[in-house]
Amino acid sequence: MSGNEIRSRFLAFMEKKGHTIIPSAAIVPENDPTTLFTGSGMQPLVPYLMGETHPAGTRLADSQKCFRAEDIEEVGDNRHTTFFEMLGNWSLGDYFKTEQVEWLFRFLTEEVGLDPAKIYVTAFLGDEKAGVPKDMEVATLWQKFFTEKGVSHGVADMGSEAAGSERGMQEGERIFYYDSSKNWWSRAGKPEKMPVGEIGGPDTEVFYDFGIEHDTKYGAYCHPNCDCGRFMEIGNSVFIQYIKKDDGSFVKLPKQNVDFGGGLERIAAAANNDADVFTIDLLKHVIEQIASLSGKSYAENRTAFRVIADHLRGATFMIGDGIYPGNAEQGYFVRRLLRRAVRYADMVGIPAGELKLLAKSVISTYAGQYPVLREREADIIDVIYGEEQQFRKTLKNGMKRFFTIVKSINDIPVEKIKTINGVPFEKIKDINNIRLNTQLQVSGKDAFELFTTYGFPIELTVEIAHERGMTVDIEGFTALMEEHRVRSRAGAEQKFKGGLADASEKTVMYHTATHLLLAGLRKELGEGVHQAGSNITAERLRFDFTYDEKVGDDVLRRVETYVNDAIGKKAQVTIETIAKEAAQNDPTIEGSFWDRYPDQVKVYTISDSEGTVYSRELCGGPHVEETGTITGTFKITKEEASSRGVRRIKAVLV
Repeated sequence: MSGNEIRSRFLAFMEKKGHTIIPSAAIVPENDPTTLFTGSGMQPLVPYLMGETHPAGTRLADSQKCFRAEDIEEVGDNRHTTFFEMLGNWSLGDYFKTEQVEWLFRFLTEEVGLDPAKIYVTAFLGDEKAGVPKDMEVATLWQKFFTEKGVSHGVADMGSEAAGSERGMQEGERIFYYDSSKNWWSRAGKPEKMPVGEIGGPDTEVFYDFGIEHDTKYGAYCHPNCDCGRFMEIGNSVFIQYIKKDDGSFVKLPKQNVDFGGGLERIAAAANNDADVFTIDLLKHVIEQIASLSGKSYAENRTAFRVIADHLRGATFMIGDGIYPGNAEQGYFVRRLLRRAVRYADMVGIPAGELKLLAKSVISTYAGQYPVLREREADIIDVIYGEEQQFRKTLKNGMKRFFTIVKSINDIPVEKIKTINGVPFEKIKDINNIRLNTQLQVSGKDAFELFTTYGFPIELTVEIAHERGMTVDIEGFTALMEEHRVRSRAGAEQKFKGGLADASEKTVMYHTATHLLLAGLRKELGEGVHQAGSNITAERLRFDFTYDEKVGDDVLRRVETYVNDAIGKKAQVTIETIAKEAAQNDPTIEGSFWDRYPDQVKVYTISDSEGTVYSRELCGGPHVEETGTITGTFKITKEEASSRGVRRIKAVLV
């Protein structure tokens, strides 16, 4: 069964159960100061799980685009990817465990067609100290449905992951209780780590058994939470039913929520009974094209093929969401993905300039679900091709410098290095194939120079060094980078993490001023100007917008006047909730990132008592109630290029 079919069946199944299908949020969270990327299906729904009313109702479902930058180094095995889709359904104070367990079981066994004999589940063992009981209810529900299908339904207490490896699984056992390290969810982690007022609850995970022989290096015995590869988690239902009180006890919430997340690629792998997610249709077509372009087989080059396929898919989706390669924040990861893909493409012999063809394959596979990829195909292809060409120049110059470093490393005079791997030093031409027999180290200073002068990310330097039997002084590099950040006044507290850095009074003022700034830019530069990103703190605002040319000082002064006039008029800020379709068809409403919003959207209007409308725009963040409360004069301090087709303005209230 194809991944596209599984996605369609899930959404249709949940719609029949009364769920409203909501669109996927973008990969970059809007107004979320905690993270660079959307890394789970739950993430965009957290405000509603915390009690805020969702305009689409109490039953929701979607397929969420996700990106986990921390998994870049893990890509290469049969299950890790940076980009993935998470199928999700939520109950916001509506149904609970009974419906969730049955619907999930029915979907997996009847819609997807998984063999119930290959499905194993976990439940919460309970926490006596926290006063939270063992989740026998969910185990009983699972037993009911396994019995219905005629498969074993034995229950066992496992405790921790380590304890599970010591005990193992007994004949007939299918439902396993684990402690709070495995089967409890809260934003703070285990119950004892939760602050007063935090919500959380037990979860139940579903695993698929691929029947792979257990590897004892992961423990004496296998069990569902073992990492040997036999079992793969394909879904997790979280039951948010408790809140922590002042005395440390837990009581049930008046409205209890369900949050389910199921990895689309992993469910597809289970449907194919093949633990390699790169063989499912969503990645298989790219793998096949890599084989065609390189003339090599996947079976003999699995790591390189997987890295290329994953990284091209991730970069394609991020560029489709308007994230371009750059040297910082989200753009850094787009650049890192593409540069790693180029290196691995060279290893397997893909001709230079052909990575763009792989992006076309990604777009063809996903365009039905994400039409924005087809709409932006030309731009995606252009960006990927341009980044590859730029990196090849960087790689060539950087490798020359790296080679020079190798010759002089650890103060060894060049004339004393006679041979490398038996080849006379002066005759070595292909530096990509050098592997040193001795364990030498690239200094932090040299790694820093490769980064700042030649554009080599530290990860790339480490990879190239390791390929040649060398190490890198990471501590020395980190110390120099920290000095560099301090000199550049780019401390960690100023890093862009999407939208507002906090919700302080001053930050809210800057947020409203940012809306006025965009309105002023559109007035002066035309309606082709749209938001491309923002970073707002209590000290200043940074705003990215679509425009191809440098903005003249005279225009910037007129924009400043526009904003300050609106502030001086003490304009009212009003909010209304309307249908997204109606908002899209209203020419008076400015909106960016439409695909990030639900079917009902919030529109903020800034207008004065005389009826002059200064700004009318989609938004989900906090604003002042009246512009007269904005203190200070709006001043643009800098206008510069941000990325291809995007300009950046920095401004303050002084």
